[in-house]
Amino acid sequence: MEWKNLGKSQVLLPAIGLGTWNYTGGVEPIREGIERGAFLIDTAESYGTEEVVGAAIRGLRDRVLVATKVSPRNFRPRDLAAAAERSLRRLRTDWIDLYQLHWPNYTVPIVETMAAMESLIDEGKVRFIGVSNFSVWELQEAQAALSNCRIVSNQVHYSLIERSIEQDVFHYCQQAGITVIAYSPLGKQLSRLRQHDPKGVLPQVASRSGKTVPQAALNWVIAKNNVIAIPKASTVEHVVEDCGASGWRLAEADMELLKTQIRYRHRGRLERFAQRWARHAFQLSGRHL
Repeated sequence: MEWKNLGKSQVLLPAIGLGTWNYTGGVEPIREGIERGAFLIDTAESYGTEEVVGAAIRGLRDRVLVATKVSPRNFRPRDLAAAAERSLRRLRTDWIDLYQLHWPNYTVPIVETMAAMESLIDEGKVRFIGVSNFSVWELQEAQAALSNCRIVSNQVHYSLIERSIEQDVFHYCQQAGITVIAYSPLGKQLSRLRQHDPKGVLPQVASRSGKTVPQAALNWVIAKNNVIAIPKASTVEHVVEDCGASGWRLAEADMELLKTQIRYRHRGRLERFAQRWARHAFQLSGRHL
């Protein structure tokens, strides 16, 4: 398994971690992933999978990096502290390695939220602060609100068929030394990858590499500097396959072929602004995410 630094720290992450959104596999696939070097396990208080992650890492805590997320409705200091305690109990651990803000919340001053995150660091309950689904200006604002810590990661949607972050977020994270954690790196479903590949380029590239289609698609993602992927795999077989995406590289010509021949989504800035404004209006209405 290839390793990459977490942000600018000396802590190493596997290039392939384990995502648990909509996860139904129980303990064994997670433990298989840990044995194969995929020792970053990502969850969230909203996923309903913190308990199974806690069960899977029992007796293995010193061998894994646990990442979880706090929901925007809990960004006020008192709520955030309580949410962290609940996550710790569900995970059956004394500390969270990477605690992430799941989405921006425009109704809570980021200064308050980040002060609460730093308090968790000071108390030894959290090791590193990350964010998820943050734009460049949201990253900048969040970092400016921190006194003594650095944001080490931004978890975002990134795959062969979803490349919106390449317009600005990807490059900013590269320059700022922020690890990009790619969720849904296989496009949520393999069938969607096939729909965006009418010429069948991906199977051809995979065959030339002696790998499977998912392995080739994941390798395209993790070939980028500072990028790791957290595919969800609910079976031992799929975990084994996903872990096999690391430790080798697609040929440069095949990387370029996939880049140019696979159809992908590239949300423009206007569309992304509209999405964030809609989220802001939703939050202002008093409804929670």
